[in-house]
Amino acid sequence: MLALPLAAVTLIALQWSVKSGHSLLTQDVSKTWEQTLTAQQLEIENTRNEAQSKLEALTLRVAELQARLVRLDALGERMTVAAKLEHGEFDFSQPPALGGPSEELDNHNFEVATFMDMIDELSFKIEDRQHQLQTLEALMANQKVEESIFVAGRPITKGYLSSRYGRRTDPFSGRVAWHAGVDFAGKDGSDIVAVAAGVVTWSAERYGYGNLVEINHGNGFTTRYAHCKENLVKIGDVVKKGQLIALMGSSGRSTGPHVHFEVYKHGRAVDPASYIRRASR
Repeated sequence: MLALPLAAVTLIALQWSVKSGHSLLTQDVSKTWEQTLTAQQLEIENTRNEAQSKLEALTLRVAELQARLVRLDALGERMTVAAKLEHGEFDFSQPPALGGPSEELDNHNFEVATFMDMIDELSFKIEDRQHQLQTLEALMANQKVEESIFVAGRPITKGYLSSRYGRRTDPFSGRVAWHAGVDFAGKDGSDIVAVAAGVVTWSAERYGYGNLVEINHGNGFTTRYAHCKENLVKIGDVVKKGQLIALMGSSGRSTGPHVHFEVYKHGRAVDPASYIRRASR
């Protein structure tokens, strides 16, 4: 058996050691890179899933805002028609402008910023519609008040006109006298109603009138309902148009069951006929 010199043995051992170490180093680096790539792929997948969820949430938000805008426009259109307003400032008949990317959710060629712009635009339109609806609601409320205090119609539900406004023969003296209102005859105890909304300023007996109800309607208008059998309202009561305020009778200077109806405009008696004939607003 040949004996190798010590130097040769040492060289061979060193070469083997280097080769073995290089192999181990290569395996460690490869394993590290593999772990890094796996982690990066997982991070990318998580990011993609998160982006997908955000896009789905944004898409849902856009759809909700669009639906809300459509409902507001429909409500505004109905209110405009109900208020009998001309289409102009309050024009809800035009469909809301809608738009946006048409790609499916798994297509990421568009940016989240696009959705944010859509949401901002829809939010602005909704805010604008809400302001319009608030203004329209206020106008309708004022219109309703004006309609309720508008003096119009007959002060009775059943009966007939028995005496007109102006000169007539006085039923007690037989002489020509001035009649400052109109008379409606009917059955004793029949309903007497307010011809407009207002505040009761008198509800008691008054000379010549018998049991009298007086209502102030604002805008300079006052109405009186005389010869009542029974007053059903008191001073300070707020009454609605068409509300029952008294029962027909023959109290005071009267020949039979009827209501003497007067209309005052800025303190002066006027012919009630024009107010009786005109249609309610």
